[in-house]
Amino acid sequence: MERDHNTNMNQIIDNQNELINDISKEIKNVVLETKLFSLKPSPAITPSDMFELAKLTNSLLEEPRIDGVVITHGTDTLEETAYFLDLYLASSKPVVFTGSMRSFSELGFDGLSNLVSSILVASNDQSKDKGVLVCLNDEVNTASEVTKSHTLSLDTFKSLEFGPIGIVEQENVIYTRKAPDFRKIIRPEAIEQNVEIVKISAGSSSLILNFLVESKIKGIVIEALGRGNVPPSMVEGIKNAIDHNIPVVLTSRCPKGRVLDNYGYIGGGHQLKTLGVIFTNNLNSQKARIRLMLALGMTKNLKEIALFF
Repeated sequence: MERDHNTNMNQIIDNQNELINDISKEIKNVVLETKLFSLKPSPAITPSDMFELAKLTNSLLEEPRIDGVVITHGTDTLEETAYFLDLYLASSKPVVFTGSMRSFSELGFDGLSNLVSSILVASNDQSKDKGVLVCLNDEVNTASEVTKSHTLSLDTFKSLEFGPIGIVEQENVIYTRKAPDFRKIIRPEAIEQNVEIVKISAGSSSLILNFLVESKIKGIVIEALGRGNVPPSMVEGIKNAIDHNIPVVLTSRCPKGRVLDNYGYIGGGHQLKTLGVIFTNNLNSQKARIRLMLALGMTKNLKEIALFF
């Protein structure tokens, strides 16, 4: 087993080197350097890995000779790692995440074209001051807006609410709208990984919430109904968590739109806001979890945590 595992890793490294050599022939005015961070498949990536990658990327960006960074990543958790770095990094230099929906051995492998496009984006002066970007299928999206929308499609990474901020057309990078301007850098000395997501459905109870409280959870993200509402049977569990000084962050299971405190009935957004639930701004649950982990690394005060959202 060990020999097969090592052979597989060596093959991955050989494939990477082959890709870089091919790209260097195509893009003449860019000097490429490679650095291997991890060979983990993306489902195995942890927030600790993201934290270490963020610190490594930050150190690279501080080098004057480096104009930008491209990070290749498995697509399953790419949006979470990209968003982690978007929150952590303060550099104006471009950082671009990319990946491939088809493997190196599959017909129609898209990794080479995605990597070439990402290098073009990272080397373009217009890509500065836009936060972390994600580039696949010749579309440029911001890490704060993009999500993986399809299990198989090559154009799976979409900004569902507003669309991409730009495209790559041959060797040209064309931006069609501004990047969001509500970035807030969160750079703690450590992160709190003990944060879980609870997805809500009709008739959901407080069972999972109360279990998390008993398990000494440090933060909870609720993927609520509609504009940010929960069944009445969940209110007791939410109140229990907040009474134990556990931040409860609210998102929606809807792929578009933000949560609002519109409804005043039991379990409605207005009641949740009154209880002290923290509302997000156009964030899905997996990104809200990343944001909460970083915020908890800065403070445990619920009012101060709310300011990070």
